[in-house]
Amino acid sequence: MIRASRATTSYRVLHWNVAGNTMHRGSTSDGLVTSIVDSIRGDGAVLVSLNELCLQQYDALISALRAAKWPADPENFARFAPTVPGRSGGPCGGKDYGIGMFSKQPLGGAARLTLPSDGGEPRKLMCAALRDRPRVRFCTTHATFVDAYRLPQLQAIFGQVDAYRANGDQVILAGDFNVSPDFGRMDRFYSSQVNTPYNRNNTGHYREVDDSDPVNCPGYGETTIEANNGGGPCGKGSKIDMIFVHEDDYVASASTGDAKPSPRSCGGAACSDHRVLIGQVALAS
Repeated sequence: MIRASRATTSYRVLHWNVAGNTMHRGSTSDGLVTSIVDSIRGDGAVLVSLNELCLQQYDALISALRAAKWPADPENFARFAPTVPGRSGGPCGGKDYGIGMFSKQPLGGAARLTLPSDGGEPRKLMCAALRDRPRVRFCTTHATFVDAYRLPQLQAIFGQVDAYRANGDQVILAGDFNVSPDFGRMDRFYSSQVNTPYNRNNTGHYREVDDSDPVNCPGYGETTIEANNGGGPCGKGSKIDMIFVHEDDYVASASTGDAKPSPRSCGGAACSDHRVLIGQVALAS
């Protein structure tokens, strides 16, 4: 029997941990904002996830993307979730610090879920549906690096995505997960379709856009850390930034991922200690 090809809808997704406080101290004029806008436009992104973003940088990006005529609706294309509220002596020069998302097409309302506490920064998962495609939901998160709380936060993240799917939504999930594809904690979430020497023992249902790369550590993908730390099963650096889709919605043959070096347009240095992750995400229609 010949099976018909699956109809697909594709989304160009950009995720980047921009180190807006640790490397830029909240600056909006040192090249970071321009580099983000240039990356969005240069890579043709229609959905954007940013971690470690300061509120003033988020506001500057709204103005810059409007000026570039990037959003279809300049009044409804961005959402922000503070994880550290602004305070004197805090990060970002006292302004809010958190995660942000941008969409070329208008967004619906955003849901902001606080993840199980690790005793430090109250980390969050933020999700918003596309206004004109309300069954497609985009999410961003920045999970903890505290080992004892990694699994509880991952369970909360993927549990919420599962709940959206049970309600009939297709979800694109992007973020800095502070775990790598081959970590044992990921086995229960990563799709069993992925079984390579570099990522095995999976029992879950989620695919990552770079896991089918036939050259760069198959099943694991390219490093997303700017300085090669020698980590990862292929020794080419660790991958902790990822873009996930449920295997039932994901059309692997029409999806790709690529981790690009951080632009060096912030005073001649790399703009972040993370690389820019680009995903061509094909969802079954």
